[in-house]
Amino acid sequence: MDNQPKTYYNAQLSDKEFDSLSSYIYGEYGIKMPYVKKVMLQSRLQKRLRKLNLSTFQEYIEYVFGTPGSEEVIHMMDVVSTNKTDFFREPVHFDFMREIILPEAVLNNQRNIKIWSAGSSSGEEAYTIAFTINEFIENNSGIDYQIIGTDISTIVLKAAIDAVYKEDKVESIPMSLKKKYFLKSKDPKKKLYRVIPQIRSKVKFGRMNLMDSSYQINETFDVIFCRNTLIYFDRETQENVINKLCRHLRPKGYFFLGHSESITNMNVPLKHLKPTIFQKNDHR
Repeated sequence: MDNQPKTYYNAQLSDKEFDSLSSYIYGEYGIKMPYVKKVMLQSRLQKRLRKLNLSTFQEYIEYVFGTPGSEEVIHMMDVVSTNKTDFFREPVHFDFMREIILPEAVLNNQRNIKIWSAGSSSGEEAYTIAFTINEFIENNSGIDYQIIGTDISTIVLKAAIDAVYKEDKVESIPMSLKKKYFLKSKDPKKKLYRVIPQIRSKVKFGRMNLMDSSYQINETFDVIFCRNTLIYFDRETQENVINKLCRHLRPKGYFFLGHSESITNMNVPLKHLKPTIFQKNDHR
């Protein structure tokens, strides 16, 4: 009897199987998977086949679609999702917070600021928001804040909650902030940095699919960051998602998009202030 384990490294994804998976991913999660991404999808999902001891993509598809409520869908989206982010990415938004939004809150005697990082990935954006607010309130006592970060990928959400980053991830952060907001690993070989507990306590993370018909969030936010997430959706889906997000944004609240995204010709309750910076209409 042959007890050697099977090798699943060469499972090939047929066009029909790709169409089946890409249609599902688009329909349920709004992520476009054009044919040019077939090789990428095949490569990323081969790891799941090996994990599940499956030898063909047909078996995998039957496993995913044939098991109602299967957690494999979550694992599949973990490997499909593209998660690229950095601390202080697109710094103009954090400048705008420091120069406009936060002083405005002081002027209006606002005691609590709530911010949503939609598509938070591994947490760099949410923690950068926290650093920015924390620096400001050191000179403006009496203001408190909460940040919620959501993403579709459980893998990056775990990384965000752990808040441990490699040296190359934090090297662009000014040294004064790095010393203030990170704890360096005691093992010099590891070269790891962890966000301090004081900041971690201000940020909560959870899984969310922006394609859901409604969002299970009871909060109304002062600021929503949704940057470099909508680029994976078509225009109609982008408009629908922005409108759903705006239901959780207070009138005159602020909305940030990524540098390659726009709301041109969309029916959304936002007015343009600066490139990628918007404010919700006060009557919607």
